[in-house]
Amino acid sequence: MEIEGKKDLYLIGGPMGVGKTTTCQLLKKKLDRCVFLDGDWCWDMSPFQVTVETKAMVLENIVSLLGNFIRCPAYENIVFCWVMHRQEIIEEILGRLDTSGCRVHVLSLVCSQRALRERLEKDVAAGIRTEDAIERSLERLPLYAQLDTVKVDVSELTPMQAADLIVNGPHPPIT
Repeated sequence: MEIEGKKDLYLIGGPMGVGKTTTCQLLKKKLDRCVFLDGDWCWDMSPFQVTVETKAMVLENIVSLLGNFIRCPAYENIVFCWVMHRQEIIEEILGRLDTSGCRVHVLSLVCSQRALRERLEKDVAAGIRTEDAIERSLERLPLYAQLDTVKVDVSELTPMQAADLIVNGPHPPIT
């Protein structure tokens, strides 16, 4: 049953290379009045620097963007993806947002180590990622099992199948 005036906020995490961006771009097309935001946009800088200051700035930018779209009546679905490999990241984002008018869906795209390695190797061969991304992503993969999120195993799924599963699948909102 649809709750009048409620928005759906999808926070979709997963390791680098699992297919978050592609899946979320497809979700944007499948969901009515939808916006897609990628946390990586807030890290697209040169030189890439991870410091206390840049982490704080990126998080503030993410929360600001999400909050603006939550408040904007033009959109009823907000899809956000990022490498959210620690529960604290998810909790900090949600804790800084007014989600009282939202159904919040928190999901993690996961896959087997083999599938993740194959996907990342294709990205490296295509020049999309550097070789070091493979080990960094594989190291973070087990962290997703510990999160309080709905896990969507995309090992054998295309991004379209993953998007369909998210749109139609059983994943009750947390708020």
